[in-house]
Amino acid sequence: MSLAALLAPVLCTHDPLAENLDAMLQAPSAGHFLGTDALGRDLFSRMLYGARVSLWVGFVSVGISLAIGITLGLAAGYFRGLVDECVMRFVDVMLCFPSFFLILAVVAFLEPSLTNIMAVIGLTSWMNAARLVRAETLSLREREFVHAARLCGASSLSILLRHILPNAIAPIPVMATLGVAGAILIESSLSFLGIGVQYPLPSWGNILLEGKQTLEIAWWLSLFPGLAILLTVLSYNLLGESLRDIFDPRLSRY
Repeated sequence: MSLAALLAPVLCTHDPLAENLDAMLQAPSAGHFLGTDALGRDLFSRMLYGARVSLWVGFVSVGISLAIGITLGLAAGYFRGLVDECVMRFVDVMLCFPSFFLILAVVAFLEPSLTNIMAVIGLTSWMNAARLVRAETLSLREREFVHAARLCGASSLSILLRHILPNAIAPIPVMATLGVAGAILIESSLSFLGIGVQYPLPSWGNILLEGKQTLEIAWWLSLFPGLAILLTVLSYNLLGESLRDIFDPRLSRY
């Protein structure tokens, strides 16, 4: 799916934004592999560019959340005391709100756009990363190599970046892959509700929204985007579980 999104300009058989009223709601055929929508636009081409949007939202929003979570987790775990209390109480407050409804509330006050969606998802999903990195940092700060670095005169910033961070981020790739799957689901849900990615930019969520209105006569507009979301999210979840088994064989299911 990622490769198809990357090669979308090469694989597309039609312009995803080109309207053709003579080809409205055509079923899948040789000319249109996945059929057309109510404006005669080729669904296969829109699905490819929709993959770009959905995956881009997943990668960028996870990058934002990890940057925030890792930074706060390192600070809380290393400095402890007041810094730890402030960070962790803020995490507790953020976790009290159901994440999807928090995102809905924030998006309702912002102009629906791709940039805002990525920022909102990233800014409301960093808490688990912060807690995980904090726990790793609390353990690592008492290790002998950290004490040795302090005795050598290394600054706190140097210890965090050179000694603690490389050892604390081993579980992060697992969280990142699972986070991408969650971000894709959130973006698709927001677009389906009409407050996510806006026309004319295609995404799997707003393609599903269009399909809902013609479900009885154009089943392909709901089936193919739904399958794409299902397979992509499932794939990233399975990838996350596989990475977990690699990084920590004790948790292996086999």
